[in-house]
Amino acid sequence: MTANSQIFRKRLPLITAGIFLGLGLGGFVDGILLHQILQWHHMLSNVRPLSTNTNTDLNMVWDGLFHALDWVLTVIGVALLWRAGGRADVAWSSHTFGGSLLMGAGLFNVVEGVIDHQILGIHHVKPGPNQVAWDLGFLVLGALLVVVGWIILHRGATEQG
Repeated sequence: MTANSQIFRKRLPLITAGIFLGLGLGGFVDGILLHQILQWHHMLSNVRPLSTNTNTDLNMVWDGLFHALDWVLTVIGVALLWRAGGRADVAWSSHTFGGSLLMGAGLFNVVEGVIDHQILGIHHVKPGPNQVAWDLGFLVLGALLVVVGWIILHRGATEQG
């Protein structure tokens, strides 16, 4: 086993926890900011516009299911972090953990953006004029978070504590 693979194995529990927490927290930012505060879209707002009470109710249920998924991902991340905390062989690093969080949040944007905005078309980031630009910006932000997270994560390879 090479020195690099040994370092990676010692960091993997922290990386995994950070990615799951990043996925969950990234979803919460999307749901709270874009769905609730700004009210730019809801889970099914492109296929079930909020033009009737029935459609509004359906969108609310699907937003709730979306938040439930975010919660499950966050709980998994906390559980993984807790397990990693009990292991003496895990290499703790703020760069490793922070980079992993950013990567998870970015992966959330990329996966959710590709599936919901592009493939299924169930909603767009900000429907109306320039909706393609908003959707692409969401994907670019996600990819940027993954890249920045990866860079920070790699800085953590040599960080102790």
